[in-house]
Amino acid sequence: MNPRPRTAIEKIVERHLAETRPAPRAGDYVTIRPRRVMTHDNTSAVIPKFHAIAGRRGAVLDPSQPVFAMDHDIQNTTPRNLAKYASIRAFAERHGITYYPPGHGIAHQIMIERGHVVPGSFVVGSDSHANMYGAIAAVGTPVVRTDAAALWATGRTWWQVPPQIRVELTGRLAPGATGKDVILALCGRFTGGEVLNGAIEFHGGGTAGLSIDDRMTIANMTTEWGALVALFPFDAVLRSYLLERAAVLAADPDPAYTRDDVERWWADRHAIGPDPDARYARVIRLDLATVSAHVTGPNSVSRTRPVVAVERDRVRVHKAYLMSCVNARLADLDAAAAVFARQGPDARVADGVEFYVAAASREIQRRAQASGSWQRLLRAGAIELPPGCGACIGLGRGTLEPGEVGISATNRNFEGRMGSVDAACYLASPAVVAQSAIRGYIAGPAHAPPALRASCTVAPRHDPVPSRQEILPGFPHRCAGRALFLPRENLNTDGIYARDVTYRDDVSWDEQGAHAMRNYDPGFQEIAERGDILVGASNFGTGSSREQAATALSSRGIAMVVAASVSQTYQRNAFNNGLVVVECPGLVGFLADRYAGRIRDGARTIAGPDLAVDFTRSRIVCAGRSFDFCPVGAVPQRLVVAGGLGATAGRDLAAAAE
Repeated sequence: MNPRPRTAIEKIVERHLAETRPAPRAGDYVTIRPRRVMTHDNTSAVIPKFHAIAGRRGAVLDPSQPVFAMDHDIQNTTPRNLAKYASIRAFAERHGITYYPPGHGIAHQIMIERGHVVPGSFVVGSDSHANMYGAIAAVGTPVVRTDAAALWATGRTWWQVPPQIRVELTGRLAPGATGKDVILALCGRFTGGEVLNGAIEFHGGGTAGLSIDDRMTIANMTTEWGALVALFPFDAVLRSYLLERAAVLAADPDPAYTRDDVERWWADRHAIGPDPDARYARVIRLDLATVSAHVTGPNSVSRTRPVVAVERDRVRVHKAYLMSCVNARLADLDAAAAVFARQGPDARVADGVEFYVAAASREIQRRAQASGSWQRLLRAGAIELPPGCGACIGLGRGTLEPGEVGISATNRNFEGRMGSVDAACYLASPAVVAQSAIRGYIAGPAHAPPALRASCTVAPRHDPVPSRQEILPGFPHRCAGRALFLPRENLNTDGIYARDVTYRDDVSWDEQGAHAMRNYDPGFQEIAERGDILVGASNFGTGSSREQAATALSSRGIAMVVAASVSQTYQRNAFNNGLVVVECPGLVGFLADRYAGRIRDGARTIAGPDLAVDFTRSRIVCAGRSFDFCPVGAVPQRLVVAGGLGATAGRDLAAAAE
């Protein structure tokens, strides 16, 4: 009997299994041993979790596996923040872990630039944009802080293999269109959850025309599209890039890889490619020749229009941004500088506009200085910031003030993320950002865009639905409480737990609850009661991998979370910390109809009827109606019973030591 055809993602996952089991497929829970695990400023929050698992004298199992790169709050030079960085560095030195200090660059760029990501590897990051590693033909995916601590201690963690989606790219990009426009177009065209919690494989003749910079941009922002993984093929374009990087890395005392390594990987590239008849949950097709310069917003990644349409509205901008892990590489800086150059030697940023520029890494900034692009941008009035996240995460100089409008080449424009909740933010390519900075309003290439040619085909599903779910000892059979309905779709982690407290290590678990949902609804705290069951809409918990978005709800006394659909990264955070999360679109639709008038009037938090949740039957009863939900399986049950992943990993370590 011939083995089942496999996708590229399934093959790479199998290479990194930390258990003996049949070949993994979508839906399977597996124990995984990633090649690398990246943490950034949140390393300081992972360290005490590691100590709780391994003890203060416990050793990191494999010091080559973790990578620390400081990038988020590097403009903060207060004694407290500098002490935090010093303590992270001391921990790294004590355990022999690779450490990149503030100013070296953004973690995701560093992971690729310094050779920590290679073709066929499985690499995780305690940050939602770890998808970017897929540009290097690797499975890159986010994990959360508790996962990182368990990985330091045991080298492994759990993962549920996502459904795989094949995205076929045909044609070539027209002049003026970029990789950023590709992903903005996809985010705006497919808004029905087509890739939510999925793993994307990009294929088709169109991939050959995309540079590695374009691929990094597209893979990075599949996070905003809703995916967990975005894998590009190992082709001639990637081989050339890796050979160039090997030449740069050759100057290191111990190079991450050499030209011989690249050629060896190239000879074996078919081992990480999909089988001809591999099965995918969906197939999405996009003709790159029909992609034009796009703008997304305000304050949403799914509200996308061609720039020529937005330009007619003369949307005034106060701040423009060229920075972040998605679009601050050399090609991006060169493209922005070229826009100024085409306007003439005296072209400058418009009066009343602040244009902030930060390279993705120190190396990129040096290369931009060598090309002259960096100096051209500064002469035009751009404001230089150090290589790091900065305003993209709402930290440091240049954040949006109330009433301001920003145009940004970053990856996320959620309400309140880059500053005030009363500001508006649009996303676009570096060239559009530069053109807008010159004009003082959103502007870009003037040619008329063609109609976007894209489609999606859904494969038939044959998944059996169990009639009864086995309940492990210690896991509750039932839960009851008042529904607390939050009707906002795509309610993101910036709304659930705001940026101003995310990187404060002095906020205890008991105090986190007081900050829950304040960025989404200032009235939430007065409405919520302990024991409430929070009911969210679709794609609940999208956005960053910040753990407090889950733990703050537990701290506030929320009994469990129900939503139409849930970001898997959020669900991971929840189960890793003992909070039960289930998907029940029927209940959400019922409550949305029941409170349609209040929702139209702008209500953000609605105290609803009582709910009775039966985990055995995977059913919720509300106002005499019954609604089925996706069962809570054995792996998440086990995590909840144990008190979370940290406790589970600690027990595993203790058992291994006996």
